[in-house]
Amino acid sequence: MRNWIAYRTLAGKEIHRFMRIWPQTLLPPLVTTSLYFLIFGALMGPRIGPMAGIPYIDYIVPGIILMAVINHSYANVVSSFYSAKFQRHIEEMLIAPMPAWVILAGYITGGVTRGLLVGSIVTGIAAFFTDLKIVHPGLAVAVAVSTSVLFALGGFINAVFANSFDDISIIPNFVLTPLVYLGGVFYSISLLPEPWHSASLANPILYMVNAFRFGFLGVADVNLTTAFLMVVGLILTLGLSGLFFLRKGVGIKH
Repeated sequence: MRNWIAYRTLAGKEIHRFMRIWPQTLLPPLVTTSLYFLIFGALMGPRIGPMAGIPYIDYIVPGIILMAVINHSYANVVSSFYSAKFQRHIEEMLIAPMPAWVILAGYITGGVTRGLLVGSIVTGIAAFFTDLKIVHPGLAVAVAVSTSVLFALGGFINAVFANSFDDISIIPNFVLTPLVYLGGVFYSISLLPEPWHSASLANPILYMVNAFRFGFLGVADVNLTTAFLMVVGLILTLGLSGLFFLRKGVGIKH
């Protein structure tokens, strides 16, 4: 019961934090996504033509939705946990009778909630530009939730090792953004010649985007079993690492 109260309080605080500043956390994706659909879909789509037998604007919808989920799940946790370190109130949680898993789960819940909320907003925008139909809704939801959890954990690991506000922007700008844009959001890797086709298969985000696209459209460039095994493996790796770092006070205790 005590752990549940602690978790509910921390998760509620994290959700209230990003909802309180919704013009900064929820409004920008609405504008950015509308521009994506307008430029890449409505204006350029007819010139590009169908992709895998699907109208281009419909083809890019799943990737754009998942891109928003990834970015906002990651950003919420990395900024929130690093702020707790910077303001020195993370120590209060560490000395309180709160298990490490409760602290980790509270921050991850906040990141996942923001990621999925933004994803829902983007999905609503997509409905204005496309005739949105989801072939496998259960699969699409499972991919969105697991991907959100994974990148919320990634944001937590980044925050653990960050020593300045500049450090929390290095991974998103120089690692996460290139991987997302090269992850098949706007194209099918079947169009790529070698060695770029094979090189793309080393990008884990490619598997998440394609699994999500299969949930929406029923087409994918990768094996779905491989995609889910990769996501589950990464979640376990980052989750156990996050618990270890919290228990040892890595990046927190000096």
